Amino acid sequence: MTRTRAISTAERRARIGVRHALTPGARVASPSAAADAVVALHSTDAATVFLSACVRLERPEVSAVEKALYDDPPQLVKLLAMRRTLFAVSRATAPYVDAAAARAIAERERKNLLRQLADWNGKDAAWLAKAEDAALAVLAEKGEATGQEIAAADPLLRTRIVVFPGSRQETELGVVSRVLRVLAADGRIRRGHPRGTWTSSQFRWAPGEVFPALRPAEAQAEVARRWLVAYGPGTEADFKWWTGWTLTAARKALAAAGAREVTLQDGGPAYVAADDQPVPAADVSRETPWAALLPALDPTPMGWQDRSWFLPSGDQGLYDRSGNIGPTVWWNGQIIGGWAQRPDGEVVWRLFGSYGKEAAAAVESAAARLASVIGEARVTPRFRTPLERELSA
Repeated sequence: MTRTRAISTAERRARIGVRHALTPGARVASPSAAADAVVALHSTDAATVFLSACVRLERPEVSAVEKALYDDPPQLVKLLAMRRTLFAVSRATAPYVDAAAARAIAERERKNLLRQLADWNGKDAAWLAKAEDAALAVLAEKGEATGQEIAAADPLLRTRIVVFPGSRQETELGVVSRVLRVLAADGRIRRGHPRGTWTSSQFRWAPGEVFPALRPAEAQAEVARRWLVAYGPGTEADFKWWTGWTLTAARKALAAAGAREVTLQDGGPAYVAADDQPVPAADVSRETPWAALLPALDPTPMGWQDRSWFLPSGDQGLYDRSGNIGPTVWWNGQIIGGWAQRPDGEVVWRLFGSYGKEAAAAVESAAARLASVIGEARVTPRFRTPLERELSA
């Protein structure tokens, strides 16, 4: 990886709007394309997938995201992957994310459950296989079912197990939740329609899809390439944080992806894709102004470990105690505020300073667009931040 050129902070900010499909001219036609623009959509919070996709769509419709998630086969696939976090990725990206990250997590999930069953409950791998077959048989018959419905259909799945016996954490629980988690990690079942509205975190399970086995190293290189296209320039630390991999694994993946070294405005090294093209200075200076209201845990602010270059005003109550970012207001590649939804449905926001009439008008327009997507729904982030709590009160 050889150093090639310098990339200014202004150019980095200009890239966000276009590469992340946030400027009006860069918006995309499908939820799959929206996911590909940022590699993967965060899915820990049910509403994030919908709002992150819709803000990037030419025609933002909740129904389009529902169709992508729940049609058979789904065009957006949910995987427990980078950082042991649930993501929604396009079908084209899914095999790479699966082999690069999800497979290893699935193996650990199965080993942990088998150890708990054997050490604490006297059950072996053959017992688990029977329980898995029973759950799969229920879904084969019903198509979709909740965990409670699956457990009710077979006595084996109503088994109670003890975890952490003899400790303060000792708990008795139904084995079905652990069985379903392992099956989902393996891709044999998937998260289906929610029990309530699109903002609900309670869902039904449906038969899944096991992707073709790819070599992990090749898959990690492809994930690195896609990350560089979407988030480059980014540092080794950024990529390591985003993936949750070891530094050695992150470096190998970047090298295998053909990452090219560049210099950031602060003089530090970063990386771009092998075929990355510079943004001409003239294009940066006359960039089309854009504003966007992004949901909590949106992939754009979660794409880098170092966020100071697009958040010059600092935290401002945007993060919770674990570092999860709340709803943000963007203007030309910078976070300039935060937003929330009040109990009566009104979308409200606060800017961290005065950014001019053009910015104020653009933010108001973006808020109206967001409100039209949310409609009658109520969006409360799963991880609430100080600013979001204050604004929504």
